[in-house]
Amino acid sequence: MREYKLYIGGAWQDNTDGEVMDDFNPATGELMARVHMAGAADAEKALAAAHAARAVWGSAQPDVRERLLLRAADVMEARAEELTELMIAESGSARYKARGEVLGSAGVLRVAAGECRRVHGEVLQPTAAGQVSMAVRAPLGVVLGITPFNYPLILAVKKLAYAIGAGDPFILKPSPLTPAIGLAIAEVFEAAGLPAGVLNVVPGRSEVIGDLLVDDPRVKMVTFTGSSAVGRSIAVRAARDLKKVAMELGGKNPMIVLADYGAEKAADIAAYGAFCHQGQVCMATSRIIVEEPVYETFCAALVRRAEGLKVGDPREEDTIIGPLIQPNKWEFIDGQIADAVGKGAGLLTGGRHEGPWYWPTVLSGVTPEMRIFHEETFGPVTSVVRARDAEHALALCNDNEYGLSAALLTHDLEKAWSLSLRMEAGMVHVNDTTFLSGTTAPSGGVKFSGFGREGGRYSMEDFTELKWLTMQVEDKKMPF
Repeated sequence: MREYKLYIGGAWQDNTDGEVMDDFNPATGELMARVHMAGAADAEKALAAAHAARAVWGSAQPDVRERLLLRAADVMEARAEELTELMIAESGSARYKARGEVLGSAGVLRVAAGECRRVHGEVLQPTAAGQVSMAVRAPLGVVLGITPFNYPLILAVKKLAYAIGAGDPFILKPSPLTPAIGLAIAEVFEAAGLPAGVLNVVPGRSEVIGDLLVDDPRVKMVTFTGSSAVGRSIAVRAARDLKKVAMELGGKNPMIVLADYGAEKAADIAAYGAFCHQGQVCMATSRIIVEEPVYETFCAALVRRAEGLKVGDPREEDTIIGPLIQPNKWEFIDGQIADAVGKGAGLLTGGRHEGPWYWPTVLSGVTPEMRIFHEETFGPVTSVVRARDAEHALALCNDNEYGLSAALLTHDLEKAWSLSLRMEAGMVHVNDTTFLSGTTAPSGGVKFSGFGREGGRYSMEDFTELKWLTMQVEDKKMPF
């Protein structure tokens, strides 16, 4: 049985208070690892190590940071099979998802390496004679990253790779549901030759170390991916010290299907967006708003796609639906479905569970009066909503407190432009799924789905501080 220790200051350490958590495989219930959980004293060690590293790492040349990230990418690819197996065992990821996440994370490391040489400023117009005026970017200092269980590898790498590339030491607090994956990232960077203190990984309970890390004045920025409720709490705490924050929060992501788009192809796109990783995705396609003329045809096609997805052992190549990582999550999902059916929705398929497995579920006739229209589900459930026309579909799309990702399926170019520009989301994809990401694109939401953007140069902007710098090269006469 593997035992994972904390990674602090370039060394693997036992925790101080002795709490070691049993880490169970969500599919089998078997004990897969034991993980040291950080206490207050361990959090202090991580803060001190990161703070001590900031001057040296902040002044490291871009090519030094670039080479580190490229070596880390090489190590991750060399260990791809090992990391894939760990993802399956700890997070319940189906094999296709786990493998894609590992290789995608290596890609993020390479993109971040390229960005190390592209942290640009600019020369500004002078405000006085004989003055050189510039805007320059500098490292922030210590960055704290708090990451979720659903994509525990790539969502952590998307934060720490750019922060480290920008010259910021990083403290990673992974989800207590997937701590081993967070510590595996430290193993990758250690093998790549990471200097001590630049990356520190401290899994721990939020109530024990979460507030302590967020509140500490040595932390200059907090980047968080998770629920909107937790994100708001973190943002409020960080605001007390005017810390920089970046939040990618929940979503109730709409897909509009217009009548000119083929129902079968629309169902293929919707099924992937709704059911990938058991719907435990903040960008999952959870509200499908279909124009009246193709509504019934689309529902039938989506049911056929849902019923053709294999539910089972995530280790098997053809499994699409693996286990929910939280075994009692079915109670919340059942409650949403019962509320919808009780208010007139139709349960077309699914709505059942067996142990940690929940079958792909399609609800029809969903309306804004139902909880499931507004509440994030985080399970393999999607709602089909009837729209009279394109403008009604847009109104239904925007009738939500979330605004993370949205999709629009149509071959009408005029409607594609008109509607997509008015859809209230940080990301809008025409003729594709809501569940789309890119290594250089600005990923993030609006409204209760957060603020700040991740990806490429947009991450580098978040993880650096913009300064106005002037130099007077001629004598300047003062007003008095």
